Amino acid sequence: MKAIRFHQAGGPEVLRIEDVPLGDPGPGEVRIRHTAVALNFRDILVRRGQHAAKLPSGLGTESAGVIEAAGPGVTEFKPGDRVVTVCRPDCAYAEARIAPAARVLKLPDGIDDRTAASMMVRGMTARYLIRETYKVKPGDAIVIHAAAGGVGMIVSQWAKHLGATVIGTVGSDDKEAVARANGCDHVLRYDDFAPKVREITGGKGVPVVYDSVGRVTFEGSLKSLAPRGILASFGESSGDPPPVSVRELGHMGSLFVTHPSLGDYTPTRAELLETVNDLFGVVASGKVKIAVNHSYSLWDVVQAHRDVEGRKTTGSVVLIP
Repeated sequence: MKAIRFHQAGGPEVLRIEDVPLGDPGPGEVRIRHTAVALNFRDILVRRGQHAAKLPSGLGTESAGVIEAAGPGVTEFKPGDRVVTVCRPDCAYAEARIAPAARVLKLPDGIDDRTAASMMVRGMTARYLIRETYKVKPGDAIVIHAAAGGVGMIVSQWAKHLGATVIGTVGSDDKEAVARANGCDHVLRYDDFAPKVREITGGKGVPVVYDSVGRVTFEGSLKSLAPRGILASFGESSGDPPPVSVRELGHMGSLFVTHPSLGDYTPTRAELLETVNDLFGVVASGKVKIAVNHSYSLWDVVQAHRDVEGRKTTGSVVLIP
């Protein structure tokens, strides 16, 4: 089969189309023929060398497709089943993959393959952020950075459905329009948001800030929090946040800072199913709409990575084998 691989860290140009052997699934495994693959910002970090990868390496963890074969002991899936998976090692940028059946999920009829592939990591991330890291309640005001991004749009819609006032931050006028269309009550810019958050909340601050931007927004995020507030730093698109002392967090109002990750919120099959069923439910009901705004051929992956890094995209990006 054909797959995208890279042999050294670097820019988009290091990505190559290669022929890679793919055998039969082993015990507890399935082979999936891909119909859609998600491009996540994490893939870019892996390609750059900012996340560890054993070279040469593939890319991508999130894909939708059809079961071609099931290995010994697999009873939940059969050839022809529509499925989605999020798992490692990074090898989703390919025509097909072998995956552990424990990390594969059947797709409901009401969700198409492109939507499914593009929403799993983003949607499951949004779910643990607003249902577990800090459980959003009616009447809460929250801040979500990168509100026009894939996770940001889902968090905004879902939190709005839960009865929250949603304060989003973006970097441009066109992204402000996207954020408002996806449920943000207030949309601010990255450079001056903290005083305005205080103004919006009558000086109280917010109980939670969801921050995937990192260095540019970290200090303002802390300043936006109410006493005992939580900064959920789940990404670093602008670079690593600066160090902060535990004592300083105390002086700022007994604040909490966490760096959550999806794997720690879905370590078991039961927790994975609970998370995914919540996500499928809000998407199938129309309470959360997934914007698949950009589709590229998998073989145009270099241009796709350039566009995402150049902030020329909004919402989800999918690659089609």
